Amino acid sequence: MKKIHSVEEYIEENAHYSEALNLLRDIINTTECVETIKWSAPVYTINNKNILGLGAFKNHFGIWFFNGVFLKDEHNLLLNAQENKTKALRQMRFESINEIDKNIVLSYVKEAIENQKLGKETKPDRSKKEMVIPKELKDLFAKNKDLKNSFELLTPYKQREYCEYINSAKREATRHTRLEKITPMILQNIGLNDKYKNC
Repeated sequence: MKKIHSVEEYIEENAHYSEALNLLRDIINTTECVETIKWSAPVYTINNKNILGLGAFKNHFGIWFFNGVFLKDEHNLLLNAQENKTKALRQMRFESINEIDKNIVLSYVKEAIENQKLGKETKPDRSKKEMVIPKELKDLFAKNKDLKNSFELLTPYKQREYCEYINSAKREATRHTRLEKITPMILQNIGLNDKYKNC
């Protein structure tokens, strides 16, 4: 993933939606939000709190609302991109610049800002979920003591990520493929998603 240093650069990288992204940017910049770059994408903040971000993909673009779950969504425009995984984040998705209604977009942005000022935000779930080590991983630990020791040196969060990664695979073949992928990562003390966290 290319490291992006400015909003202009992000829009340039997503040239197929440049006109639409510039329009959304202009709408957002009429508010008091502060424009910045986080995770190589445009993010807009109030008092250093993330309010929303711009995103562009192959077939759509839009606005991410970090605490979108609190928006009234009177026009039924918001999506939960990952049902049962994403608690607060909501996406306003478009496929064409013609779908953008400036006044409606601005009303959602202003509501998101107001919600932040009112302190409406979801708190991370700190409750400890019990970690279920997959049978395949346990079997591998029995054969490979170095792997077991390396796994035990990882933080509980990283251990849980690996276990969920294996457990979430429905097919046995997929579980074995994933096991092969993560074995060298565990031995190198690398977390499953570390490469994305440094973007």
